[in-house]
Amino acid sequence: MAKPPAEKPKTETIATNRRAHFRYEILDRFEAGMALVGSEVKQLRAKRCNIEPAFVRNRNGALWLIDASIPPYDSGGYTNHEEKRHRKLLLHQKEILGIIESLKTKGRTCVPLRIYFKNGLAKAEIALVKGKTLGDERESIKEREVKKEIARATRVRLR
Repeated sequence: MAKPPAEKPKTETIATNRRAHFRYEILDRFEAGMALVGSEVKQLRAKRCNIEPAFVRNRNGALWLIDASIPPYDSGGYTNHEEKRHRKLLLHQKEILGIIESLKTKGRTCVPLRIYFKNGLAKAEIALVKGKTLGDERESIKEREVKKEIARATRVRLR
């Protein structure tokens, strides 16, 4: 009997860092699990999260998500979490060592791109990035405008 085809994992995006694509040149992406408490998971399911000011730091050989804002759960009581507590990112040791080694290079940092649920588990997509200069940002704007013009021209021609 043949195996049924493997289903694609269900993903539900919670929060995205749209500014990261504009501010940084993305070099490499990683998928990391997150160590969360119950009230944080409830808030993520309600899509209450802000990761735009957040960044990733190395502390004692582990990667931590810092400044990600998940507001306290309304019905949490005394077991509620702090809004901007540091959350541990869960990756394989080889990936952690590679990221830490990359962060030693001048001008590189690590930022979260999005937080999402994959098969019921909270995940963070993090990226190694290099900051863009003002000229690079202007170049990105020009490229985006050219793509819009091309799309408009082809849309008009198809009518």
